[in-house]
Amino acid sequence: MTRFRSALTSLAIALIGLTTVPQQAWAAPPKPVPTTAQEQRQQQAGPPSPCAPTFQGTTTNARLTSLFTNYGNDNSRLDDWTGADGTYSLKLPSGKELWIFSDTFLGQVNPGGSRPPVVEEGGTTVFLNNTFAVERDGKLSTIYGGTSQKPAALMPPRDKNHWFWAGDGTLAGGIVEVTYQEYERYGPGAWDWRWHRNVVARFAPGRLNKPISVHDLPSGHGISWASGILKDGAYTYIYGVEDLGSPKYMHIARVKGQSLLGRWEFLKGDGTWSPDEADSARIMSGVANEYSVSKVGSGYVLITHDTTEVLSANIVAYASCSPFGPFTGKQHIYTTPETNGNIFTYNAHAHPGIASDGLVVSYNVNSFVNTDHYRDVSIYRPRFLDVKFR
Repeated sequence: MTRFRSALTSLAIALIGLTTVPQQAWAAPPKPVPTTAQEQRQQQAGPPSPCAPTFQGTTTNARLTSLFTNYGNDNSRLDDWTGADGTYSLKLPSGKELWIFSDTFLGQVNPGGSRPPVVEEGGTTVFLNNTFAVERDGKLSTIYGGTSQKPAALMPPRDKNHWFWAGDGTLAGGIVEVTYQEYERYGPGAWDWRWHRNVVARFAPGRLNKPISVHDLPSGHGISWASGILKDGAYTYIYGVEDLGSPKYMHIARVKGQSLLGRWEFLKGDGTWSPDEADSARIMSGVANEYSVSKVGSGYVLITHDTTEVLSANIVAYASCSPFGPFTGKQHIYTTPETNGNIFTYNAHAHPGIASDGLVVSYNVNSFVNTDHYRDVSIYRPRFLDVKFR
C-alpha cells in the first residue's frame, strides 16, 4: 500500500468513524461529564439557547466554489493545487487570506477532468499531507516545502511512518500559528495507524514555506486539539475531539491572550477550568474531527457534520450563550448533494473571517475508491456555503 493510499484510507476511517480506533492508539480517556449519553442527547436536541440566532437558509457560495474549481483546473503551472481537504482559513496581516490544507494533490489536470496517478504509483501527480494556499484579489497561489522540482509537505514527516494533518490556525502578534496532528503507522496492516501527538507550527507571514519553530501541545489524553479556534474576549478557545470512531466527543481548552504557547486551561464537567488536561471533560458527542464555534449576533454557533449518523450527509448547528456551551437546539442546516455510493462528505466548519452573504461554511468531499481521485478531479475539492442567520 502506498503512502497516498494509506493516508486517504486512514483519513476516511478517522473522519467518518466506521471503526473503533485500535486500543493502542490512545492514552487513558479523559474524565467524562457526569451525565448519561441519553441525557446528553436530550440536552443537544432540547430547546434552543436563548442566545441562538434564527436560521434563515443555506445557499451555495459561488465565488469560493468557482475560485477553487478554476484554480484547480488551471494548467498554467504544473506544481500547484488540484485538490485537497482540511480547508481552514485565516486572514493575514497583509489582508491576504491563508488557506490551510491537509492531504493535497499537486500537478496537472487532463482534458476531460482526470488527473495522472501519484508519483508513488508511477504517475506525475504529487501528493503531500499538508500545504497552504494564499488568496489575494481573487487569485490563488500554492505554498509547499521543498522545491518546485521536488515539493515537500510544509510540516515534513520525521520518517516514512509518520505524517502531519493540519488543524485550525490563528494569529499571535503577527505570527501565524497552525495546529497539526501527527499520525504514525505501527505495523504493516491497513488499520495499523494511530494519532500520536499535537503540535503548533509558527510561520512568518512573509515566509510561509517553512515554520519558524514547532512546539508540542497537550497530547497526553487522546484529544486532538485542532478542530477549531475562536478568539473571544481575553481568551483564545481551542476546540478538540476525542475520537473513538463512534462516538466522537467535544473537548474545550483556552489560553489567555492570543498565542497557543500560553498556559492552557481545560473545561471540566462542572463548568470550571483546570490546568490539568486529565480533567478535560467530554462536553458533548456528535461532533466531527473538524468543526467550528463562531460568534453570531449575541450567541455562539457550533457547525459540524452530524456524526451521530454513519456516513451522514447532514450538516447541523447548535447554539450557546458562551463559547464553551452548553450547545443545544440542534438544527439541520444542509444536506450535501455529493453523498452517494462511494462518495462521502465530512468536516463542515465555518470561516467567520470571510465576508459574504452569511456565515461561510466549507465541507470536504472524498471517495472510498482511490481511483476515483484520478478519474474525476472535482471529487476531492472543498465546497462552500453561505449559511444565513438573523
